[in-house]
Amino acid sequence: MTSTSMKNNMMPPGLVSNLQEVLLRKGAQQAGGEAEGNPSKDIAEPAAEPSSSTPEAIDSSKPILLVTNSDGIESPGLTFLVEALVKEGLYNVYVCVPQSDKSVSGHSVTLGETVEAKSCEINGVTAFEVSGTPVDCVSLALSGALFSWSKPKLVISGINRGSSCGHHAFSSGVVAGAREALLCGVPSLSISLNWKKDESQDTDFKDAVTVCLPLINAAIRDIEKETFPKSCFLHIEIPTSPLNNKGFKSTKQSMWRSTPNWLAVSGSRYPSGHFLANQQGLGIQLAQLGRDASAAGAARRLTTQKKNLEVVESVGAAGKSSGKVKKYFRLEFLDKEHEDVDDDLDYKALESGFVAVTPLSISPHIETDIQTAASDWISAALHSEQ
Repeated sequence: MTSTSMKNNMMPPGLVSNLQEVLLRKGAQQAGGEAEGNPSKDIAEPAAEPSSSTPEAIDSSKPILLVTNSDGIESPGLTFLVEALVKEGLYNVYVCVPQSDKSVSGHSVTLGETVEAKSCEINGVTAFEVSGTPVDCVSLALSGALFSWSKPKLVISGINRGSSCGHHAFSSGVVAGAREALLCGVPSLSISLNWKKDESQDTDFKDAVTVCLPLINAAIRDIEKETFPKSCFLHIEIPTSPLNNKGFKSTKQSMWRSTPNWLAVSGSRYPSGHFLANQQGLGIQLAQLGRDASAAGAARRLTTQKKNLEVVESVGAAGKSSGKVKKYFRLEFLDKEHEDVDDDLDYKALESGFVAVTPLSISPHIETDIQTAASDWISAALHSEQ
């Protein structure tokens, strides 16, 4: 069977790749067996080992950086950030990000389900996209199971599309990625751009990288000197017009949060066109099945998921209602007018045009000495970079 015929059968690429490797391996074994006068059936096949299509070339003289995000591999914030870090030529850069947008996934993890890590290309660095959350990505990357190393100098999560100020930090996937790194004992930064609809554009991410790169360099330098804050990670909020910022400001996490607005939806829990969109999403998922996938298993999974998407109202005999009531709602967040607050709070500083740098602790309440130590480091680092 040739690779062309397998593709024509519309088999998942992961399965095609697996079969191709098996056929090639068997062909090589048969050739070796014939040359030695041994039948190929007596040759034991070694167990398949996971490997990346991109070889890891680690320069031991350069610190390792892990970059993750919550917006996925196609995010311009990720693209521009990795491009700039590679251009610096100072670091071994690795990427591990979600396969899809997980911006409001919070600190959720994928438990009891198989997670796929698929190698991909981004600016020539070793990169994987993972069928999980930002926390899954960081946890897997730091476990030693995916990469040959398990502890980089710094984890950078971002650059996220949209602010994560105030209480939004609790639901933010990009903040959770940095928090998970700190839980694993690795210094980290999370970065967000205050994206505004009809005003912001993708090139703003490139400007955002220009703004935060000096702080990244300063962080790595002081991590090696062991003078970087150890009890917190830093969340960096970049204003809507990055290059017109008023400077960096060490801030505190505010209590700000957009107003949640639950809208009643009649008829169906899915908006118009939702089922079609999910069918397309399922097709992509099928195309990314792992090595243990099969064509029959993939078909069964698609049928099951289609059934799960169907909504059938429960009715009794003669069309009478069973007494159960179904209601459908959709959540939206509304921006609210913000009252005058302390200028040192993240949201106020960001809206005033500053780059807000907020130390966030693992503990529910950040201690005063941690706040002071982080603020002192931020001031010293920015002063040395000017």
